[in-house]
Amino acid sequence: MRFPPHITVDLIRYQVARALRGERRYPMVLMLEPLYTCNLACLGCSVERHTGRLQDRLPLEACLKAVDECGAPNVSLCGGEPTIYPELKELVEGIIARRRHIYLCTNALLLDQKVYGIIPPHKRLTLNIHLDGMRPTHDFVCDRAGVFDKAVAMIREGKRLGYHVVTNTTVFKDTDMEEIERLCQLLTDIGVDGMLVTPGYEYESLLGRDLFLHREETHEKFRRVLELSRRYRLTSTPLFLEFVAGLRELPCSPWSTVTLTPRGWKGPCYLIGLKYYPTWEEFWNGVNWEYWESRQDARCQNCKMHSGFEASAVREASRSVRELGRLLTWNLLG
Repeated sequence: MRFPPHITVDLIRYQVARALRGERRYPMVLMLEPLYTCNLACLGCSVERHTGRLQDRLPLEACLKAVDECGAPNVSLCGGEPTIYPELKELVEGIIARRRHIYLCTNALLLDQKVYGIIPPHKRLTLNIHLDGMRPTHDFVCDRAGVFDKAVAMIREGKRLGYHVVTNTTVFKDTDMEEIERLCQLLTDIGVDGMLVTPGYEYESLLGRDLFLHREETHEKFRRVLELSRRYRLTSTPLFLEFVAGLRELPCSPWSTVTLTPRGWKGPCYLIGLKYYPTWEEFWNGVNWEYWESRQDARCQNCKMHSGFEASAVREASRSVRELGRLLTWNLLG
């Protein structure tokens, strides 16, 4: 299976329960950014995510309160670099105690110091390691030599120790898709449990950098990704990849991925910080979801990020017996 059975069952149970309550909008993923401190300043990352002070991090209690309030079955620990968060062990334990699934998004530089031997493998914990290409490309994107080699070594070590390990790869304007295929083959040979390949997004703080894809460029590159998904263990659903490849349309579901940062709840979505809200209630009731679902805002025109559209793809599949069958076959057969 592309996703472990316990994750799949929990997600289905959660969505059925929400549907039975008549809820049309509900969060699927909490993007929990407990700090804006990082040991890298990657070229494609928003400036605030690697310039924050450690003392400005979210308290452990605030992080766990957010998990309780939003109710999302998946929690993506990001930032910043979450392995720098001093209370990481207690945070992971608290989220697992709440029966949520954790994706620890990391550049892998500190895994051997902060995770391995400290936070044991668990069926609800997935290590999600950032890898944007082979050695020259990844080190260039991370703006530091040696990051690729350390990340690959930590992937190998994570698999040896029994962790569930996936990778996250961002496609930029100059990304060589032949290189992405070589990366997929390398990661398959290592034995990773899944690979996410997603288009980069031009954060507001990075306007003017010629890194990011426009809509037509995204379509061209992701037609190749769609081909790769038939041979490699990519974790994006077929409907989402068809959308990114320009073969179908989907509405945005900005409410499906909610984000808590050291500045508060970020609205309207993970990518656009139009306003930061101090409480969950103010955020959930204060964002004009219909407007952002429509994608009419200028900032949405080139966005085809999984954070906004994977939930839309799953919802679209549930409306068609044929598409639902495709989705189940894709997950079951890997």
